[in-house]
Amino acid sequence: MLRGLRKIGTVPGILLGALKYLEFSAFLQVIKSALLMQFGSFSFIERRRGTLAWFVCLALLAAFVPIDTAGIALAQSRLPRAPKGYRKLGPGAETTISAQPDPQDTVTRHDMVEIQSANAELNWKPEAGSPSKTLRVLTKDIPFRRDVWYLQFSFKPLRMINVDMPTANGRTEKRLIWYMVYRVTNLGEYLAGDAAGANKQAADQPSNEEVNFHPQFVLESHEYKKAYLDRVLPQAVKAIQKREDPNRVLLDTVQMSQHPIPLSTADEDKSVWGVATWEFVDPRMDFFSIYVKGLTNAYRFADQPGAYKNGDAPGTGRVFAQKTLKLNFWRPGDSIDPREDEIFYGIPDQVDHEWVFR
Repeated sequence: MLRGLRKIGTVPGILLGALKYLEFSAFLQVIKSALLMQFGSFSFIERRRGTLAWFVCLALLAAFVPIDTAGIALAQSRLPRAPKGYRKLGPGAETTISAQPDPQDTVTRHDMVEIQSANAELNWKPEAGSPSKTLRVLTKDIPFRRDVWYLQFSFKPLRMINVDMPTANGRTEKRLIWYMVYRVTNLGEYLAGDAAGANKQAADQPSNEEVNFHPQFVLESHEYKKAYLDRVLPQAVKAIQKREDPNRVLLDTVQMSQHPIPLSTADEDKSVWGVATWEFVDPRMDFFSIYVKGLTNAYRFADQPGAYKNGDAPGTGRVFAQKTLKLNFWRPGDSIDPREDEIFYGIPDQVDHEWVFR
């Protein structure tokens, strides 16, 4: 650059120096390519001095750059272009948990406590019929059957981001947000309850119906017995989307509940993307789990002994447990400077994930 200035003067030297050394500029790349294609080198200018070189440079810029459109197009084709569409995930960037349909999810067996609570009124022995036909016997260990659907769940590594969050006094404060970007896929996995009374029912043909996903994400510490429900944080979602992929819409849990999950096929992926966010997470914890509800409508229920009294409303004292995906994590770091690269999926000597009822 300095050599050019000594040879041909300040203004032409700056122009030639820019053409030679500022390779990152798209405009200069186009001009340089056009000049090179027209003359093969810059030596014809370097042999000039002072004002003559200045006019030569201006003439080249005015005369040859607009005319040699082929050179411009060639130079532009070699420049890096911004990517189009969604960011492509590399191998291992996300973990997919299969739905694992279970025929046992379609049936649970229970006594009908609303009838069994009659007690002495049911204690009678028929004179002409079989005791197995009495109401006490017929309302014990009854199979309750239902249809069950399943969704596939994929997630990216658990990450952290600092976001300026609004406070009660109208100001903002920097806050550390934990988040998980995920997607749910409806593959049409569906089991029908067997009305005929068999204990097991083979998987039906894939359902082509949309499924409503009402997610609930709970981050639960193992050591400190603390649980954090996913929070709806619009400001955080904007920052996360900008970081992860500005072109892809990430739904929070409320928005996800309002967006039915369409059927995906081998030819068309209609997965819906979302993000779960948590704030004020205790940085001391080393082992924790994230429980994801809503990936299936499978459930179990139990009637607590003595909870239902004769005359109570049906279902009084009944406890339901939903089939829930449990994801295990550990972070061997400390509480001083929490970092996302210290969070690992899976706990040593334990399963990475499991399906539980809770």
